Amino acid sequence: MADRLEQSKALSSETRIAILDWLRRPEHFLHQETGDPHEIGVCVTLITEKLDMAQPTVSRHLELLRRAEFLSVRKIGRWAFFKRNEVGISDYKEWLNEHL
Repeated sequence: MADRLEQSKALSSETRIAILDWLRRPEHFLHQETGDPHEIGVCVTLITEKLDMAQPTVSRHLELLRRAEFLSVRKIGRWAFFKRNEVGISDYKEWLNEHL
């Protein structure tokens, strides 16, 4: 089970909320050439472009979301593709509903 405090911290950023929202509807990234973003996830490069931030900053946001179990990552070659972890998100929502 994920650390609930870490999960809450992961959601304390407008940038991370935006990433989760975009990945909920990966059609924002249909121009991805490597594969269908619905199936393999979205390349960190495209997320970086959409945020218009430095790649290390975006990677840090993605890593916090991954550690919170809100994202999963798939490596293909040297590229990392991120998808929402619907099970982890649902689990957090359930916990939040039970405790608030």
